[in-house]
Amino acid sequence: MTIQLKRAYEKPERADGTRILVDRLWPRGLTKEKASIDIWLKDLAPSAELRKWFGHDPKKWRGFRSRYHTELKQRGDQLQLIKSKAKGGRVTLIYGARDREHNEAVVLKQLLMKN
Repeated sequence: MTIQLKRAYEKPERADGTRILVDRLWPRGLTKEKASIDIWLKDLAPSAELRKWFGHDPKKWRGFRSRYHTELKQRGDQLQLIKSKAKGGRVTLIYGARDREHNEAVVLKQLLMKN
């Protein structure tokens, strides 16, 4: 299973495979054509409350991961969709955050690779 991460503002490449947007909000200033998104799983993204609480503050990272894992337990069907796509080829989880180490795509990838 090959899952990689990529920022929405990076140029799409054929090697990305299936591009899955995992943000609740569409990336600002990006057209659908330019983003080249195959699937948008906005309901898989952290809740609005969790996203606002976290605010991409690295000091809250551990708490964010824990709370997000709890939310993801309710979204098994969407996690299965990503796993099935990854079994068929490369999947790239697309996110909009500037911080490459502290965002929901990092948590998702870790969870998917563990199970």
